[in-house]
Amino acid sequence: MSSPKIALVAITKHGANQVAQLAAKLPDADILVADKFRELLQNIDNSSHFYNGPFREQISGLFSKYDQIVFFVSLGAVVRLVAPFLKSKDEDPGIIVVDDAAQFVIPVLSGHVGGANACAEMLADLLAATPVLTTASDVGKTIPVDILGRELGWQVEAPKINITRVSAHVVNEEPVAFVQDAGSKNWWTRSSPLPKNIHLFDSFNDVDLNQFKAVLWVTNQEITDGLLQQLNESLVVYRVPE
Repeated sequence: MSSPKIALVAITKHGANQVAQLAAKLPDADILVADKFRELLQNIDNSSHFYNGPFREQISGLFSKYDQIVFFVSLGAVVRLVAPFLKSKDEDPGIIVVDDAAQFVIPVLSGHVGGANACAEMLADLLAATPVLTTASDVGKTIPVDILGRELGWQVEAPKINITRVSAHVVNEEPVAFVQDAGSKNWWTRSSPLPKNIHLFDSFNDVDLNQFKAVLWVTNQEITDGLLQQLNESLVVYRVPE
């Protein structure tokens, strides 16, 4: 998986100084600041861009070019600026806000699918700051249903309604069967133990469906129409590269 393309953005003098300090630790990140603060970036080797005129005119270009946009701008201002350009979590870049004192790093949009949560944690480590994660699966240190196994090449196979419903069962600590008959067993990467509501099985045939609210199934087996109808919106399947 290629590294995400990151933009560091500031509109104030203090923000530009913060960007300069962070850019030194992220040499591949691009920089966008107001032209009047150009001199603050003169010792930075990163690709730098400077704008004149209203900042809102820069947003469309940022959305089209970058995977992660890191704003050293107030959270409220960022929300208003990006709102007209939002499409869906499957298309929008990760949006991250760093406060003026660089104490907190806040993933605002596309936390999971867009990678903003992971990027925020990386940035917080570089800044010695606190990442402010609000995604339930991250806060609860449980399975992120929508992106599970992505770093292993797993592909989620389920309607969006299934992902939403199953995610709710997971974060609400309801009993969930995790069946795996394919792929690497090293999918649980958190330092904390697997949550007690997640029950592991090597075969789907061993699962008593009456005992579980949902099923996560890592498999390359064919799923019959009858089974899909039986499980309705409580099944999420992950396909493994062969």
